Amino acid sequence: MAIESGLPGRTALVTGGSRGIGRAIVERLAGDGMDVTFLYAGNEEAAAETIARARAAGHAVRGERVDIRDPQACVDAVERLADRRERIDVLVNNAGVIRDNLLVALEPDDVRTVLDINVTGLFNVTRAVAPHMTAARSGRIVNLSSVSATRGGRGQTNYAASKGAIEAFTRALAVELAPRRIRVNAVAPGVIDTEMSKDVRELAGDEVLGRILLRRYGTAEDIAHAVWYLASDLAAYVTGTVLHVDGGFKME
Repeated sequence: MAIESGLPGRTALVTGGSRGIGRAIVERLAGDGMDVTFLYAGNEEAAAETIARARAAGHAVRGERVDIRDPQACVDAVERLADRRERIDVLVNNAGVIRDNLLVALEPDDVRTVLDINVTGLFNVTRAVAPHMTAARSGRIVNLSSVSATRGGRGQTNYAASKGAIEAFTRALAVELAPRRIRVNAVAPGVIDTEMSKDVRELAGDEVLGRILLRRYGTAEDIAHAVWYLASDLAAYVTGTVLHVDGGFKME
């Protein structure tokens, strides 16, 4: 029996889509026939590579450099997309940064940057997209959380706080938007083999692997598949949920 995702021909916006998990999400959604626009902070080379890879595969992908900490910049980018495509069906809030350190060693900017990008940026983009989904009485929002939100790690107070806020945001917004037939969910990755997690993996090594039941690091594609599921019609009865994709991290 063929599985119909309901995504081909629809429009997606992905933040932080030029590298790592974001790139994998862009490629997964575009590979299912979606028109995908991704936002990126400043790495022009990585963004160009993402676009080139997608277009070489025959996929409809565009990138825009946008500082998601700027509310007006987010509104402008969303309006450009809405003008071009007339509607926005899927929003994936993936953009995020880490500034790990022990609490007493954190600089004010380490806290401010993580919260501004991971939390305020998510508010800015979602607030710009929500009116379009509300008008259409249809939409899917998927936010990227982390295993750190519920299973705290040393040196990650700022990051863990930001991801905990994202999960609370997800649940509250699911209640708010359900009457408009908009689903809101989150994916919480564990330790994923990306550039962002490189330092953690190199420092902890076998200790981290020993705390993962499946005894391997996750891949960006593992997370992209989960995002695709929550964005698709297969998850039509799922909202307000945090889907953990972590290989059974810290369950022993």
